[in-house]
Amino acid sequence: MAQKRNNRDSGHHQKQKAMKYLIRADIKVNGSVQRKDIIGAIMGQTEGLLGDELEIRKLQRTARIGHVDVEIESKGGKVHGVISVPSSMDNVETAIIASALETIDRIGPCAAVIKVIDIQDVRATKRTTVVDRAKELLLSLVNSGEAASKTVIEEVRSVLTTGTATSFHGLTSGPNVESSTSLIIVEGRNDVRNLLNCGVKNAISADGAGDMKQELIDLANSKETVILAIDGDRGGEMLFSQLIETLQVDFVAQAPVGQEWELLPQKTVTKCLSMKVDATKFAHTLKKKQESDSGNATVDKNWAEDMPEEFVVEEAPAEVQEFFDHLDDLEPKKAIFIMVDGAVSEPVGASTLAKKANAADGAIAMIVNGPVSERTLEIASEAAIPTVIGTKAGKGFAAREDVKAWLSEEHR
Repeated sequence: MAQKRNNRDSGHHQKQKAMKYLIRADIKVNGSVQRKDIIGAIMGQTEGLLGDELEIRKLQRTARIGHVDVEIESKGGKVHGVISVPSSMDNVETAIIASALETIDRIGPCAAVIKVIDIQDVRATKRTTVVDRAKELLLSLVNSGEAASKTVIEEVRSVLTTGTATSFHGLTSGPNVESSTSLIIVEGRNDVRNLLNCGVKNAISADGAGDMKQELIDLANSKETVILAIDGDRGGEMLFSQLIETLQVDFVAQAPVGQEWELLPQKTVTKCLSMKVDATKFAHTLKKKQESDSGNATVDKNWAEDMPEEFVVEEAPAEVQEFFDHLDDLEPKKAIFIMVDGAVSEPVGASTLAKKANAADGAIAMIVNGPVSERTLEIASEAAIPTVIGTKAGKGFAAREDVKAWLSEEHR
């Protein structure tokens, strides 16, 4: 008997089919009836109406029509409700069954009127639900900082930009520009959108330096911290020179040489923002660079004798001084990586330095207990690590635009 029951159950499951459509019909009955009366009328009054192939009882046995559900409420001796009929048939056959329901005009002795509300495509509804929920989950994942794959972020680029980009007095901005205590000012609207893709929600576009909106000036003046994010080219430096005269800027975050914020990957965006420099210091460095480029810089002869040709040895900032402390605990010829959150990696050797550097997502500094060579700087550049700490200059050592090297023999 158990074997026969299992066989019957197996046959039953084989007959089950995925429902494609849902017929929804409104029913009104002039009298008091129960659900079973309505279902009985549906089965009985449609029998023989459409032929054997479309008889509802037989369609249910072959799972082409699902369970007929009726939700009703009684009031004042009358009944009003909704009939739901799931169907796995094609759209033509489903429409025929739906129209057949409207031929029912009596439930027992009581007059009744049935009117089809709609025929829903169950699969389309499910697809919409899946897409909407997937967008919510992906947005939550990226905004929480747990999305380690750049590919995922790129795939949801349109969702992120459409779902979060806003306008502040006509300027493209992130949703948190007013609520956040800090503000990031970028040049164009595409820069804002790319920062949104990377989870940065407090950026606003200046739309160039001309005709600065008073609303942006007031917004910047109300913030505890204002960061100006400029491109790594002459245009970015010109934007800084123009905006610094109008806005109170605290820090400057510059993209790598020749690169623009609207095209930076998430890893580089995070590092550039974390390695921002004081605006006053940036202005001083920029002024010296401009004087050098123009060839118009003049100095007193006696002063020049006391100064290096390329200007004074730059004093290492406090965070770099802290990085030097790691050299004391590091074995010779070993290296470690400092992450944006302050975490320190395990020591690595020279043979695996390049591989480990490329795998160190979120690294802002590479500390080497040994000479910093040209190859060391190349490894940092390829891995988008903006800062290298070493003991002294090694083979082929030379200043680079995209990697800043600090040597303990000079700065400690």
